[in-house]
Amino acid sequence: MTIQSRNADLKRVPFSDLALQWREIETDVMPELKALFEASAFSLGPWVDRFEEEIAAYIGTPHAIAVNSGTSALHLAMIAAGIGPGDKVLVPANTFIATLWAVLYVGAEPILCDVDRASWCIDPTDVERRITKGVKAIIPVHLYGQPADMDRILALAARHSLIIIEDVAQAIAARHRGKSLGTLGRFGCYSFYPGKNLGAAGEGGLVVAEAADAARRIRCLRHHAQTERYVHGELGFNYRMDGIQGLILSHKLKRLDRWTEERRLVAERYRAAFAGLPVEVPRAVNGDHVWHLFVLHSPERERLRAHLTALNIDTGLHYPVPLHRQPCFAQLAIDRTTFPNADRNARECLSLPIYAGMTSGQVERVIDGVRSFFSRH
Repeated sequence: MTIQSRNADLKRVPFSDLALQWREIETDVMPELKALFEASAFSLGPWVDRFEEEIAAYIGTPHAIAVNSGTSALHLAMIAAGIGPGDKVLVPANTFIATLWAVLYVGAEPILCDVDRASWCIDPTDVERRITKGVKAIIPVHLYGQPADMDRILALAARHSLIIIEDVAQAIAARHRGKSLGTLGRFGCYSFYPGKNLGAAGEGGLVVAEAADAARRIRCLRHHAQTERYVHGELGFNYRMDGIQGLILSHKLKRLDRWTEERRLVAERYRAAFAGLPVEVPRAVNGDHVWHLFVLHSPERERLRAHLTALNIDTGLHYPVPLHRQPCFAQLAIDRTTFPNADRNARECLSLPIYAGMTSGQVERVIDGVRSFFSRH
């Protein structure tokens, strides 16, 4: 971890600092960026091809298809899985809304499930209770960088013939029993939104697949479903990755393991410092954890957040409105009283700064800020 002067750390502690990543890769990127512009390789092209090869090797999958966002990745995976009107899909109530968009985009019915309080990922016990006729798939979201309980989810899927589409938007580099998350189900979907552990210089996403025929279809669908130039076999989409994003992601991928380790070190310091405080501290429950977010839970969330803001420490909320309470889903037939843990997360979650390059002084300021709040209250 970089250690800077105490004076530098007296400034605002940002929730994230993406400029640190740019400064680290800038020297390597600029000559290639010039070459990319000279080649006019702006949409797909050789830099995206290279990134797909590198990320496939890193994840350990035969097929990696780069797209323009994690949302698009989920949408294409749903289509390739054959999910559509009349099908039902199990989704956690505590996740970013894009997970649910993908279900609705294909005309399927989302079945929301509560999350467990240990991991805040989808609760397999609640999942099994909600499996009824017509349920065809499940989307386990590896939330905050924490793997969902994949042993139980895989067993449930096998028992009920469910298709698994993993949402790995927040958990790239995490593993389950030695395998990369995203390779355990039929498809794995990743987001490279700038703030993710592996973030682009804009939007980006990825679908990974084991089956060659499914991968070919997704590759075709992202490019207007062209089977050959100007020949379109089905309804397609403009979901291509920009060449610039492929270039940036390729350079960042080389540093991902080290950046992940830095996040883990920050998380370890937080966990040790907050032990014994009247606050729920996150922990690695289902094996690996890559700490995309470090989320405390406290009934005093709003006062704690205001206290940290006054100390010039940024925080975040992930997520203050669960899916079953989103106004755009008011028309869905959802029993909104059956998600107590998702509701509790919405009331009590508070995300602290955690990122690669965070200084020792910045970490101490966050620790001191949290501890000082509870010493006073």
